[in-house]
Amino acid sequence: MESNVTNQYNERITLAITGASGVQYGLRLLECLLAARCQVLVMISKAAQVVIATETEEALPGSAKEQEIWLTQRFSATAGQLRVFGREQWMAPVASGSGAPSKMVVCPCSTGCLSAIATGASNNLIERAADVALKERRQLILVPREAPYSEIHLEHMLKLTRMGCVIIPASPGFYNRPQTIEDMVDFVVARILNQLQIEQQLMPRWGEDSLS
Repeated sequence: MESNVTNQYNERITLAITGASGVQYGLRLLECLLAARCQVLVMISKAAQVVIATETEEALPGSAKEQEIWLTQRFSATAGQLRVFGREQWMAPVASGSGAPSKMVVCPCSTGCLSAIATGASNNLIERAADVALKERRQLILVPREAPYSEIHLEHMLKLTRMGCVIIPASPGFYNRPQTIEDMVDFVVARILNQLQIEQQLMPRWGEDSLS
């Protein structure tokens, strides 16, 4: 199955969007992954749906199937390029090591989701998919957006880092002299794409072009 998908798409990526502030990062990452001809398996928590309604002008539907249709149209994805799964859709490919993509991103990652992943809770499909990534020693990137961090948050991040997870806080830099909010979002998304080894034109890597 993987080889057939690879022939059609450049990569298969699991993307989870959870209920931290900063859903713009997750939606922009989704847009960039689709533009890079990746197949993206998406999960959006109920809390994330509330945040999307609060922080953006987007009117995301409630059910996974409706979200799949809406996001496919919103980002001009090809048929089958974007798949959305609900929180208890246990037969989804991401729930098993034999079917899940080799790379997963949780963006943004709430501290509640961070805790659940660090402790192996697996109470919903997002947590189970991350658990699969860890047990299979696959790439897992978490993008927390919280301030300040408590000792609990830091301990969970250290624990997950020791397991091989990459933590990329949603902390945009300013050496590229951002002019808009979109520029700051793209700074973080570019870092994620670099970690995934996916070509991106959002921001030059350090030293590629003059930053002055």
